[in-house]
Amino acid sequence: MSPLNFNHLFYFYIVATEGSITKASARLNLTPQTISGQITGFEAQIGINLFDRKGKTFHLSEMGQLIFSYAEEIFQLGDEVKHILKRKQPDQWHTFTVGVTDVIPTVLAHQLLSPVLTMNERVRLICYGGDQTSLLADLSINKIDCILTDQPLQLGSHVKAYNHLLIESDFTFFSAQSLLKNCTSEFPQCLNDLPWLMQSKKTAVRARLSSWLEKYNISPNIAAEFDDSSLMKTFGQAGGGIFSSPTLIEHYVAEKYQVEIIGRTNEIKEQYYIISPERRLKHPAILEIVNATNEQYGG
Repeated sequence: MSPLNFNHLFYFYIVATEGSITKASARLNLTPQTISGQITGFEAQIGINLFDRKGKTFHLSEMGQLIFSYAEEIFQLGDEVKHILKRKQPDQWHTFTVGVTDVIPTVLAHQLLSPVLTMNERVRLICYGGDQTSLLADLSINKIDCILTDQPLQLGSHVKAYNHLLIESDFTFFSAQSLLKNCTSEFPQCLNDLPWLMQSKKTAVRARLSSWLEKYNISPNIAAEFDDSSLMKTFGQAGGGIFSSPTLIEHYVAEKYQVEIIGRTNEIKEQYYIISPERRLKHPAILEIVNATNEQYGG
């Protein structure tokens, strides 16, 4: 195979980033025909279709997704080189890349990861969101350094990685003030009186929550289910139903979404893990997160 044409790779990267040749041509100030020809030439050179084409719509093929992940790293490093050359002095930054599963509350992820930004060592934090399966795939090819998740890696996983319990939390239940007039009993029985906004079945806490409700003979009237915890809270703020969230962030939730706390339980525990390729944690940024969490929450 002839040497890789980095101009072709760059055009591919821009098209994949922008999602269309039209947007890529506007960004690069080139005609769509030029961009299309460059992509076609690149695919012919490497003998692989990088896109699945349906009319004018471009979707990355399976191989295209892999090539894109490498191209992204290559051109991010290129941007860092340009930055160093512009400053005319070395930048002693180390990159720390974390995959955050989409069920983790945003404010909690911020609380857990923010100590990285105050380390003595200069670290650039990069966060990716996604579901656990896709993030594990990224971890397996060293695209990310670790995963912040509510679910441990299961036995028998093909990914060589290890679970590290970071913190756990009790659970708090919230409601918009407008719904509370419909409550006719005390907590937790009052949960029977109101519509529910529930975490989706793919979240780790859903099974624990269901068992707890069954224990207290509560049959929730589920109005909606969510993967995105922020969206669930927004619906709750609008009076769409009661919802639950980790007690660790209850003051933030009550203030930001202007909802009332209607009860708490320590019988439901939400665990949060770091999944890392290291059996014994050695990465300085991960150690900073663990130490800061233990100091703040007494872990």
